[in-house]
Amino acid sequence: MQRHSAVVLGASGLVAQRMQQRLANHPWFQLKAVVGSQRTAGRTLDSIDWKLPEKKPVLPNLTVLDAEDENIVRQLKDAGISVAFSCIPASIADPLELALASSGIAVFSNASAFRRCDGIPLVIPDVNSGHLEHFGGAGYALACATNCTLIPLAVPAAALTRMFGIRHVKMNSEQALSGAGYNLVLDAQALSGNHPSEIPGEAEKTASEFLHVLGTSANTQRDQACQMGVHRDHQSLTESMSHVIAMNAEVEVSCRRVTRIDGHQIFASIQLEQPTTLDEVLSCLKNWSPPESLRECPSAPHRSLHIVEHIDVEQHLWSNGLEFQSQPDPSADLKAGMAVVIGSVRMTSPTCVEFSAYSHNTVRGAAGGTMWLAEQAYIQNRLSNHQ
Repeated sequence: MQRHSAVVLGASGLVAQRMQQRLANHPWFQLKAVVGSQRTAGRTLDSIDWKLPEKKPVLPNLTVLDAEDENIVRQLKDAGISVAFSCIPASIADPLELALASSGIAVFSNASAFRRCDGIPLVIPDVNSGHLEHFGGAGYALACATNCTLIPLAVPAAALTRMFGIRHVKMNSEQALSGAGYNLVLDAQALSGNHPSEIPGEAEKTASEFLHVLGTSANTQRDQACQMGVHRDHQSLTESMSHVIAMNAEVEVSCRRVTRIDGHQIFASIQLEQPTTLDEVLSCLKNWSPPESLRECPSAPHRSLHIVEHIDVEQHLWSNGLEFQSQPDPSADLKAGMAVVIGSVRMTSPTCVEFSAYSHNTVRGAAGGTMWLAEQAYIQNRLSNHQ
């Protein structure tokens, strides 16, 4: 298989280094360039402090390019870059991602700048892989991964939605320090518990993205309209719809920061449309998986959901869907940390299920999830159309 030359937008951040880590031995993508801020531009990759707890893998000793250089797109095109992984703040991502995507470089973004923008897919591969059909439809090859907090809610909710339907969701989160970047992780005061617990805007963002990724592709809506005898021409029907029709459900979300380096845990109560039993719910969650082709991706977990009796935030951080690893090497094992762990599942009524869920926020919730999205585009031959 052809290996695509890739650039990571981000040199020193936690997610950027997670992405570099994943590219060290990736079979489909090869790290050929790194773009950073003026603080890191001009430095070699070897000279930048490695902030992840795992040993730094062997990486090419690239010179970091300047994100604000007016010729950055041309530099990357001349270097043969065909894929970009964006791990930079939204304020920088806004102009740069569009410029790259408009030039024909396929951009897969962990930044929030274009999430839920019409025509730009917001995709979790084992939740709404079909939404990637809109990739490139807005005139540029750009797709986004979701907010990290959403992952442990959306994946089990997708399974429950498919089987039973969902009316109402209530979720509380406990989010790790690394979700705010390396500043809190390296702060002794924060590590001792002296940090804000509030996360402004997080609940609203999570709720809106939840309804979006569990929504219906407009193409599916058009097909359904035609099947129901709604005779409208294709153009007028397309113009009247967003590319995704949001899920019709009530969602309540609250989020707080806790004193833990990695791992986002959520506590959910979901009201179902159809009555069921605990055994049926457990079977539904255990057997949930993405389309078969996506299970062949290097970053795809063995199982999307890893069921346990109760979650242990120390022991259950690194799940590949079948087992928990105590000393993973994410540069060699791309499945490590990619599963969502589910525990404390119970029925409070025939139509209400409660559970806790846990995922690695900088792996599955950030670099790994974004990488899996790019792998989906690769295996579906969507990249060759945008070079």
